[in-house]
Amino acid sequence: MSQKNILFIMLDQLRMDALSCYGNTVVDTPHIDRLAQRGVKFNRCYIQGTSCGNSRASFYTGRHVRSHGATWNGMPNRVDEMTIADHLAAMEMDTYLIGKTHMKPDMRGLQRLQIDPESELGRYLSNAGFAKGERDDGLHTLGVDGGYDTSRPAYFDYLNRQGYAGDNPWVTWANAMQDKAGVVRNGMYLKYAHLPARVDKAHSETAYTTDRAMELISELGNQNWCLHVSYIKPHWPLAAPAPYHALYRGAELPASNKSSGELADPHPVYKAFTETPHSQTYAVDQYRNHALPTTYGLVKELDDHLGRLFAHLTATGQADNTLIVLASDHGDFYGDHWLAEKDLFHDPVTRIPLIIMDPRAAADSRRGTECDELVCAIDLLPTLVDWLGGAPQWQWLEGKSLLPALHTDSFKGHTYVVSECDYSALQFAYDKLGRDQYNARLTMVFDGRYKFIHCLGFAPMMYDLHTDPNELIDLGRDPDYALQRAYMSDLLLDWSAGLKNRVTVGHNALQGRFDHSDRRGILIGYWDQQAVPEALRPPASTGVS
Repeated sequence: MSQKNILFIMLDQLRMDALSCYGNTVVDTPHIDRLAQRGVKFNRCYIQGTSCGNSRASFYTGRHVRSHGATWNGMPNRVDEMTIADHLAAMEMDTYLIGKTHMKPDMRGLQRLQIDPESELGRYLSNAGFAKGERDDGLHTLGVDGGYDTSRPAYFDYLNRQGYAGDNPWVTWANAMQDKAGVVRNGMYLKYAHLPARVDKAHSETAYTTDRAMELISELGNQNWCLHVSYIKPHWPLAAPAPYHALYRGAELPASNKSSGELADPHPVYKAFTETPHSQTYAVDQYRNHALPTTYGLVKELDDHLGRLFAHLTATGQADNTLIVLASDHGDFYGDHWLAEKDLFHDPVTRIPLIIMDPRAAADSRRGTECDELVCAIDLLPTLVDWLGGAPQWQWLEGKSLLPALHTDSFKGHTYVVSECDYSALQFAYDKLGRDQYNARLTMVFDGRYKFIHCLGFAPMMYDLHTDPNELIDLGRDPDYALQRAYMSDLLLDWSAGLKNRVTVGHNALQGRFDHSDRRGILIGYWDQQAVPEALRPPASTGVS
C-alpha cells in the first residue's frame, strides 16, 4: 500500500449499547455494523476521562488525565503537550479536522512563549494540533450571561445561505422545534424532544459535517492524510430532524438500570450527582422514555450519514488505503443508576464502542472478530503510529499499540485501566461536599472484575462486575471487602507512580545515556587507580593518576 490514510471518527456522548452491533435491539445501525464486520470490535474499551474535554485530551495525547492536565471541559492542555498531530507529523502525515475537539488554548503558555494565538503556530497549539480543516464544537447556546461558545462557525453561514435566517441559526433552527401553536421551542428542553428540528435533514449538523468531510477527502487526493471527523451528535440538545425525531417513538425501550437500594445510604459523592437537575429529570421514567427515542433517532441519522461517508471513500478510490477508527468520547447514563449525563464511572459512561478496520491483507484473518481484552482510549495513538510503520514515542505515550489485535488472536490487553473525574466545576462540590478546586477528584481503577473508585476526602466506592454486572451494589464500605479494596488501592498507587513525566528524553536515548559515566571519569568510591578496571582508568595525558 503506497498511500496510507487514517479516518478517525468520533461520536459525541454515544453509549456503546446504542449500536446494534453492540446489542441494541431498537436502533439498527447497519453501516457501523458493517464496519465491525470488516474490522475488529473491541468489547471492553474504557476512557481515561469522564467528560468531553478530559477524555478527548487523552485520545489526542495518548496520556492519562493526570499527565496532560486537561482535567475537565474548558481546561487546556499545556502548550508543550505532544498531540496526535505531532506524533503523525513525525511521519510526514498531515492531520485534519471536521467537527468538534472541545480543546481550549493554553493562553498563559502561549503568552509566556510570545506566540500569537491567531498565528498558524498559535492555532496549531490551541486545538490539540488540529489546525487544518473546520472546527465546530457544536454548543452555541444562549443564556442569561450570553453564549456558551461565542465563535461563529462556518455552519452558521451555511444555514443562512440555505434560507435559515438569524445571527445564531443553531439556536433558532438546527436545535429548535416548533409546536402546534407555532411557538419556537428550545431544543435544550426534553419536553419537546418528540418534535422535529426546524432544519431539513439535509441541513442538520450531522449532514453538514459529513458533506464537509467528503469534500475534504476529495480535495486531499493522493496525499497521505489523517482526518478526524468528530460529530456533535447524539450529544444534547435532543433535536433531531424529520423523520429521525419519530422513528422510535412508541418503540419498546430498554428499561433503565437502577434499584432503590442504590439510594439507601448512598455514597455522598454519588448522592450529590443524583441530585443534579438533569439526573432528577432522567430518574423519572416518563421523562426518560420521552427523550430516549430522539437520542436513538440521532444515532440512526449518524449511521445513515456514515454510510454516505464510507461510500465516498470507495468512490474516490481511498477505501483500500484507509484505516478506519470509530469511537465515542464517553457514554451517557440515560437514567441508569438514577443519573443522567456522564462524570461517574459506571459502564454506561466509561465503557465505549471502539471499532478499528485495517484494510491491509495482514488483517484479513481478524475481520469480523471481537476482542474482549481490556483496552483504553490512550491505546489509539500508539496504534496509529504503529500502523503507519513509525516508532511510537514511548516517553510520552502511556497506552499500548492495538495493532497486534488487528492481525492476530494472541493479543493481551491491560491488567487494569484507569479513568479520572474532576468534578470541581460542579457547584455541589463546594456547597454539599466541602471540596475545593484541587481536591474534588475521583479516580477509578478497573481490573476486569473489581471497579474501585478512590474518592479524595471520602470512603471509596467499589463494584464487583462478576457478581453484580449491573453495578447496583456499592462495596466501598462493606467490611467483608476490606482486603480487596486494599489491593485495588495498591494498584492505583502503582499506576500513579508509573506515569510518564520524563518526556524530554527519547525512549531509545536512555539506553546509551546512563551507566556509562565511569567511562567519562566519574569514578565514585574507588580507593585508588589500581582498584579501577584497566579499561576505565583515565589516560596518562590527563596529568593525574
